[in-house]
Amino acid sequence: MFLGTHTPRLDDKWRLILPAKFRERLASGLVITRGQERCLDIFPMDEFVRRAEAASSAPMTSKPVRDYTRVLLSGAFDEIPDKQGRVVVPAALREYAGLTRDCTVIGAGLRIELWDSAAWNAYLESTEQAFSDQAEEVIPGLL
Repeated sequence: MFLGTHTPRLDDKWRLILPAKFRERLASGLVITRGQERCLDIFPMDEFVRRAEAASSAPMTSKPVRDYTRVLLSGAFDEIPDKQGRVVVPAALREYAGLTRDCTVIGAGLRIELWDSAAWNAYLESTEQAFSDQAEEVIPGLL
C-alpha cells in the first residue's frame, strides 16, 4: 500500500526519483498514465494489468467506457526504474499534468499520484475543508 506525501524534484533529464519506501513494490515495472484532476497515476505493473483487464471486460458498447479506456491507455507508458529508483516522465505526460521541477508524490493506496507541487497545494486547499466537513458516508462502509 502506498501512503504519505513526498516532495521530490524532477532532475535535468526529467527523471523522477521514486520515494525509497515505494521502490521495492515498483522495482519490477510500473506504468505512468494520465490521472484525473490533471495529475499522473503511477501503478505497479501487475495492478495496471489488473485494471486494464477489468476495463476490457466492460461493455465496449458504452461510450463512457470507451472514452475512459482510450484516455487511460493512450497515455500509458511502461517503465522499469533504474538502480537509483529513477524513471523518466515522458514529455506528453509532463505537459498533461503541467509538471515543473517541483513535484509532489502522494501515496493513494494501490497507486501513486504525481502532481506539480503548486497544483497539489491548490487542490488540497480547495478540498481540505470539504473533507473536514464531510458528515455523510462517501465511501460505502467507511465513515
